[in-house]
Amino acid sequence: MNDLSPPVRPRLEPVGSNPTAVWGMDHAERVRRIATAQGLDGDGPARLLANLRYAFDPNWTRYLAERPGSAMTLNGVPVLVHSGDPAVLDAARAAMAADAADLPPGLEVLRAEDEAGIPNPALRKRERSFVEPLVPANLRRIERASYYGAYKGVTDVLTKYLWPEWAFVMTRWSAALGITPNGVTAAGTVLCVAATVLFWYGWFWTGLLAGLVFMVLDTVDGKLARCTITSSALGNAWDHGIDLVHPPFWWWAWAVGCVAYGTPLSNATFWWVMAVMLAGYVLQRLIEGAFIARFGMHIHVWERFDSWFRLWTARRNPNMILLFASLLAGRPDWGIVAVAGWTAISLVVHLVRLIQAAAARRPIVSWLD
Repeated sequence: MNDLSPPVRPRLEPVGSNPTAVWGMDHAERVRRIATAQGLDGDGPARLLANLRYAFDPNWTRYLAERPGSAMTLNGVPVLVHSGDPAVLDAARAAMAADAADLPPGLEVLRAEDEAGIPNPALRKRERSFVEPLVPANLRRIERASYYGAYKGVTDVLTKYLWPEWAFVMTRWSAALGITPNGVTAAGTVLCVAATVLFWYGWFWTGLLAGLVFMVLDTVDGKLARCTITSSALGNAWDHGIDLVHPPFWWWAWAVGCVAYGTPLSNATFWWVMAVMLAGYVLQRLIEGAFIARFGMHIHVWERFDSWFRLWTARRNPNMILLFASLLAGRPDWGIVAVAGWTAISLVVHLVRLIQAAAARRPIVSWLD
C-alpha cells in the first residue's frame, strides 16, 4: 500500500547568537516565530539551520523548507541549510559559526545575490527576498526591506504611493513600544466608528482626519503583524471584517451629513445614490470572488490594465479622494454623487473583464508571473 502521508517538514534551528534586535525582538525569537508560523517546529530528524549572523525574509525559509539538500548563501557564507544528514548539518553549523564560505558538498546552492530571486506564492511571481548581515549599522535597512517586503500584490493609489513612509514610521514606533497588531486594529476601529459619526453630523473635515488616520493604521496593523511575525486568525478576521463592512456606512453617513452641512441631496437623489453604491459595492466584490473561484487568482493581477485599474477602482481610498476634492469645492453632495457614479463605472469594468476572461480561448494567467 502506498504511503500517502505528507513529507515531514524540517525543524528550523537557529545557529549562533546575535545581540542586535530586529523590530524590537531578539533575532532568535524572530526565528522561533517564523518556525511557529510556517510549521517548522516539529521533532523530525531534518533540520533547516538558520545563521543568526544574518537577517532574512521569511520567504526564504518557506522556500527552502520544501527543498531538502539545499542551502542559501550570501557571499558564499551559508545562511540557511536544509538537510537530514547529521554530517552535513555539523559541517554547516561549523561554517556558520566561523562565518566561512565553506559549504558541505552535495547541497543545491541558492545565492541570495542572484537577480532571478525565488518564487513568492502569495504574489505568483519571483522576487529578490532580502538577506543582510544583522549588525547595528544595517538595522534600518533591514527593517525597511522587511517592511517593504510586506507590501505584496496590487493595491490602490494611496496605499501604494502616499501611505508607505507614514506607515513605516508608525510600524517602527509600534514595534518599539510593544504595541500589538490587534492593538493597532482596535485603535483603528475606534477611529473608523468616530469617522462614521462625524460624517453623519456633517463634520466632514474632522471626519476626514479621523478617517485618514484610520486608513493609515489599516496599513500599519498588517505590516506590523508580518514584520514581527505575529499574525493571528483573530487579527486577520477582525482587520478584514472591518475593511469589508464599513465603507457603505461611511457613504451613507456622508450623504446624511450633507443636510447638516447645508448641501442636502433631494430625496430621490439620496435613494438612487444609496442603491447604486450598495449594489455596486456588493456586486463588485462578488465579481472579484467569482474570478478567484474560476481562475484561481485575483482579477486585478490578470493583465496590466487590471493592475492599473486597481489603483483607481471604486474602493474606499480612491472614493475618499473624490470626497476630499468635493469638500475643497464646498460641495460634499457632489462628492457622494461622484462616488456613486464611479462605483457604477467600476462595476461595469469588472463585469466586462470577467466576461472577457470567461470567453478567452487562451489560459488565464497573471501578467506578474
